[in-house]
Amino acid sequence: MPAGHELRSRTRDLSSRPFRKKGYIPLTTYLRTYRIGDYVDIKVNGAVHKGMPHKFYHGRTGRVWNVTKRAIGIEINKQVGNRIIKKRIHVRVEHVQPSRCQEDFRSRVKKNDQLKAEAKARGEIISTKRQPEGPNPDFMVEGATLETVTPIPYDVVNDLKGGY
Repeated sequence: MPAGHELRSRTRDLSSRPFRKKGYIPLTTYLRTYRIGDYVDIKVNGAVHKGMPHKFYHGRTGRVWNVTKRAIGIEINKQVGNRIIKKRIHVRVEHVQPSRCQEDFRSRVKKNDQLKAEAKARGEIISTKRQPEGPNPDFMVEGATLETVTPIPYDVVNDLKGGY
């Protein structure tokens, strides 16, 4: 018999609970509040069969567009062929966790606002744009001189006399 193509085929390790995380589901999973526009990660909890998303969505990040009593509507981009489609799915809260994808951005915004406020108090204008990192000073070579190397001219006549 060939392999099946059911909904949960090839998900033996994908939806299984992690090591030492089996058993009861913590209450924070149910008590967490999600608002429209929040970024969430879909992480399938194999202990809860209801409201489980398709295996394609496991590990994906999307935005909340709807909140119901037990589930959350999530909008996810899915590449199909040469186009990207916005898919809207409902997933129970057991299979969802808040995403950390904007933590770095939010901390950078706070830091930039603080730097701007300090610069404004001093009466100067600063740029908060990100700049690429320069070369590591530990790997900079100092005191080296350039040496130009030229190839030796190839002599065809003497090479043919020598034979093989």
